[in-house]
Amino acid sequence: MKPLGISGAKRSPLVPGLPTVAESGVPGFVSDTYFGVCVPAGTPPDIVLRLNRDINRILESPDFREKLASLGAEPVGGSPEKFAAEIRNETAKWSRVIKDAGAKLG
Repeated sequence: MKPLGISGAKRSPLVPGLPTVAESGVPGFVSDTYFGVCVPAGTPPDIVLRLNRDINRILESPDFREKLASLGAEPVGGSPEKFAAEIRNETAKWSRVIKDAGAKLG
């Protein structure tokens, strides 16, 4: 197999010679993988903020950053509002792709 491109917005430090899909001829293509922590609706704001603060602190840990880098991942962190906006944006983006493709479940 020959890789054609990295699906993210920027090249991977693990394979810096491999261009992004956008660089390979599909302008604007970005499909990142991300992980986040969600809590049930109605979780008290002080709990949400404490979890967010503690998770962001862990994401800044040199040991944690090094481990993620070895896996080709980059910790981002941020606020609950930023993550909620990311989820909304990704949902809108991929909903449009699914609709335009005419994809159906089962």
